[in-house]
Amino acid sequence: MTATALPLVFSVTSGKGGVGKTNISVNLACALAKMGKRVVILDADLGLANVDVILGLAPQLNLFHLFSEGMTLEKILFDTPYGFRILPAASGVSDMVNLTTGQKLDLLEAMDYLEGGIDHLIVDTGAGINDNVLYFNIAVQERLVVLTPEPTSLTDAYALIKVLKLHHGVDRFRILVNMAKDEKSAKEIFVKLYKACDHFLSGVSLDLVGFIPLDPAVRKAVINQTPFTQLTPNCPASLAIARAAERITTWKVTEKADGNIKFFWKKLLFQEQSVA
Repeated sequence: MTATALPLVFSVTSGKGGVGKTNISVNLACALAKMGKRVVILDADLGLANVDVILGLAPQLNLFHLFSEGMTLEKILFDTPYGFRILPAASGVSDMVNLTTGQKLDLLEAMDYLEGGIDHLIVDTGAGINDNVLYFNIAVQERLVVLTPEPTSLTDAYALIKVLKLHHGVDRFRILVNMAKDEKSAKEIFVKLYKACDHFLSGVSLDLVGFIPLDPAVRKAVINQTPFTQLTPNCPASLAIARAAERITTWKVTEKADGNIKFFWKKLLFQEQSVA
């Protein structure tokens, strides 16, 4: 029996706040949707939701209603004007900051509803190394770590990679450098991260997906609560996002589990049993 294709599930994550992670998630979703991909963003910064804010949207339901009121994922899914959907998080709800084990499993169970209807699930995590951030980075297939060309961003990105590698066995990371002055500065910060991982963390694989240049159009778009790929589709940042999205479409979907629980884990389990 031939198993149906799984969606590609990847996180957009960072060790430090303020690196433009959510903006990257939203604009990657725009670029992928423009390519005909069926995309959903899961706002996994559960207590400090930002995806809907950046988009200037006001969903009435969010993931808090999934956990507190048993609301279905179908009702929470929110269509954006840009060709993709979002699963909004709550803002200022302390109960969402650290999900219980039961809530984590409930969310993964609910996500099965999306299985056959999407090509890409983008999981926009919070920043840092708290429990929710680590959990979502473990549950995805690929991790896109966003950093900027500054020392604190580099240090915190390394800390996130270190914890995921040493405590959870995650050894492959995709890297996107945001707010770079030019390609040279982006590659320099990537090389520093690569050397630190190579020296202190055995067996870690880093892949530079690309860089997003410093571009005044980005700030203008944030103020207008509109994705910059929509507001100024030909600006340098938009063209760079398009190139990164092209790279993402070449990533292969993982079709077997790695020992960590995953999104669509039931399908992974089924496929492994079918092969066996």
